Amino acid sequence: MLNRSKSLIRPRSFRFKLMVTSIVCILLPAFITLAVYNMLTKDAVKEEAVSQAEQKLELVDGFVTNLFHYMLYIANNVQNDSEMNVILKAIAAGKTYEGPNAEYERYMDRTKITNKIDNMTVLGDKAYVTILLKDGTYFANYPLYEYNPNLFREESWFEHLNLLKGLESSWIGTTPTVFFQDKLRSPYQISMARTLRGGGVTPYGYVIVTILEDQVSSVFKKLASEQETMLLDGNGLILSHPNLERIGGEFPYASLAKQQDDPDIMRLDGENYIISAHKLPLTGWELVSLTPYKKAVFKLNAIFNRVFMFQLISFFIFLLLFVYLIGTFTRPLVRLGRVAETVQRGNLEVRSNIRGSDEIGYLGESFDHMLDRVKTMIAEITMTQARKRKAELAMLQAQINPHFLFNVLNSIRMKVMRKGDMDSAEMISSLSKLLRMTISQDKGTIPLHEEVDTIADYVKLMNMRQKEKVQLRLDLSRDTLMTAVPRFFLQPIIENALIHGLSQRAGMIHICSEATGSEIRVIVRDDGQGMDAPELEKLRQELMHSADKEDKSIDTGGKFSSIGLSNVFERMAITYGDRFSMEINSDAAGGTEITMYIPNQEARDDV
Repeated sequence: MLNRSKSLIRPRSFRFKLMVTSIVCILLPAFITLAVYNMLTKDAVKEEAVSQAEQKLELVDGFVTNLFHYMLYIANNVQNDSEMNVILKAIAAGKTYEGPNAEYERYMDRTKITNKIDNMTVLGDKAYVTILLKDGTYFANYPLYEYNPNLFREESWFEHLNLLKGLESSWIGTTPTVFFQDKLRSPYQISMARTLRGGGVTPYGYVIVTILEDQVSSVFKKLASEQETMLLDGNGLILSHPNLERIGGEFPYASLAKQQDDPDIMRLDGENYIISAHKLPLTGWELVSLTPYKKAVFKLNAIFNRVFMFQLISFFIFLLLFVYLIGTFTRPLVRLGRVAETVQRGNLEVRSNIRGSDEIGYLGESFDHMLDRVKTMIAEITMTQARKRKAELAMLQAQINPHFLFNVLNSIRMKVMRKGDMDSAEMISSLSKLLRMTISQDKGTIPLHEEVDTIADYVKLMNMRQKEKVQLRLDLSRDTLMTAVPRFFLQPIIENALIHGLSQRAGMIHICSEATGSEIRVIVRDDGQGMDAPELEKLRQELMHSADKEDKSIDTGGKFSSIGLSNVFERMAITYGDRFSMEINSDAAGGTEITMYIPNQEARDDV
């Protein structure tokens, strides 16, 4: 073992140079690919996080815009209702109620105005509507003991209403709630106002629509807890916020955004935030949301990290397999070098015994023939020495013990399971079982249930190679499970079903068995692409004469390959003789069914 290690790491060894060169050629582009992948992953994560923040803010924008449109709708109705305007203009012009029905007429006018205001707000969100006339008359849809509407005239913004023209509106913003019953629930309110004009320029009244601030901030609270959303006026003052203490404070979004290199990421108090902003054209205000960047990308990073770890593990498994294969392929060269060293020390009896159809096999055979000729020439020249009997020394080949390979695969599988990658663990388990079945040559026949277990692992591995999965359905009679069958007699048939029948698409493969007297019947059925009648008949004829033909390649239009099927038929015929028979049925639209009749006998360990 020590000598083998020294030969492996020998600086001038061809094997060492080949391995190092191959590994460098693999690692260098792999590391470059991983670096580029990591960089692109960060960009993709950032873009996705920003997109999600924008989508959430768009939902908020729609709700808030609809709420403000609702306020504007109420003001438009008051201004455009002809019956209401006639009454309001008459009252503002000093209409007097006289006669025996004066009070009734006064009552009816007020009732009409009040009912119209109530009808405007009965189906929508809660809104307080106030109509003020120049003569001091007012109308409202709320109890007057809660608030005297004429107090609006004392507000600082009220005089600005006279400067409005046509359908212009004044969005007053956030002010303390004036309605007694709603102060505890919402300390702030948001109002808009519009002037009422007749045919002249001078307004005869004003309409004021008010909603509570919590009607806006309530939708902010429904977003994810880590996302902070606020409503700002044109000066950066906070009009609405889930935290009442922030209302009236300043958030200079515009000036902060200009200082940032990245318009989507803003750094506040030493932490990065994803910032999104939507302008509200109706009011000139702005919706702004802040989301901590780390929390926004946490879930996305977790997904990308799992994919990255899977690729990294797969790469190292492939690298180990590659190193193993390179070592296996170059092992004859190392062996030939050892033989040359032995000959150099004077031992002409040693032979490499390297054979094969490639260049290394030819070199080994030529080297052995050269040694034979050298020895013959020495014997002819000396003539005094007795011809020594050639002794062939059995060279120990460094082979990996199959049990060691299985143990290594199981160790890898356990590590993968501990990391939570159950799909990779299941794939390694299935591969280990197939390797064990392939390498173990001490059994010529095995029980039918072992053969079916091998096929199940084979289908699992094939499913992991292709996007669409194939379902394997087993329907085995208990009386047939211990029947001795040749190893891998089902695998070529299943492979044909996967590649030619289902064409690597999703589908069903059904294996069933049943005992019928002195024989068992094994049926393999798939629901993939079958064969039409001429192709099926051609396959049957070729299969019947396959034992007498040297060329086993049968072309059936690319839908079904009988190479593996012929091998199965010949193996079963050799094993069971005339007692074995096979039937093939297929339909171009209904799949293919292969039925095999096998003599029933107990499982045995024949070689």
